[in-house]
Amino acid sequence: MARKVLISAGGSGIGRCIAEAFLKQDDEVFVCDINEDSLKLFKQDYPQLHIAYCDLGQMDAIPSMFESALRQLGGLDILVNNTGVSGPTVAAEELSFEDWTQVLNLNLNSTFMMTKLAIPYLKQSPSGVVINLSSIAGRMGYPFRLAYSTSKWGIIGFTKTLSMELGAFDIRVNAVLPGAVDGERVQRVLQARADAMNISLDEATQNALANQSLKHFVNPKHIADLCVFLASDSASSISGQILPIDGDKQRLT
Repeated sequence: MARKVLISAGGSGIGRCIAEAFLKQDDEVFVCDINEDSLKLFKQDYPQLHIAYCDLGQMDAIPSMFESALRQLGGLDILVNNTGVSGPTVAAEELSFEDWTQVLNLNLNSTFMMTKLAIPYLKQSPSGVVINLSSIAGRMGYPFRLAYSTSKWGIIGFTKTLSMELGAFDIRVNAVLPGAVDGERVQRVLQARADAMNISLDEATQNALANQSLKHFVNPKHIADLCVFLASDSASSISGQILPIDGDKQRLT
């Protein structure tokens, strides 16, 4: 039987990979995103996909989007909170209160709002699941990304506490913590770092991988595979867990 899946920030990147993985399981999937163009492109590739524009930084926009999702899906079994923004890369004393608030608002407040709205419907599901996307920054300090790291640590506390509250209803809640994800974004970051340090791109890549056991970046499809597993019957005894997928990263530098 097809499950009903809602994924935030699912128009591109990791969110799209997760949505595609559930679609390939023949589940009904609804994604929201702030980028209308990415949503339209995704819909072209998967006509069965349900989509909606939503700025999740605007709390008053979330309930109407959620109601639309419920109408189109006819219920809810799986919520994937994938929303996240990194914010500026600056020292703590240079971080403005406005930037601090924006990051915490989007990364934490929208996750709370989405989950609060979802809980009554997840209680009605025979297999309710919440998957929260945190980050490697949610288990390590991340210099010059104070707001981002704080918000991703917050997702861990959110996950742990929610799993305790919802376990009585057989709703499972887990967090996935990706490391550096392979793709155009990490290549741009590495090229900028190489240019700044006057070294080759290969050297910058090796430096970035030096502090992890597996010498490759994370394939976003593997993150999606982990989410599908956590939502499956095979993971029916897994809840309240923090699952890094980062090549065994030892520290951030």
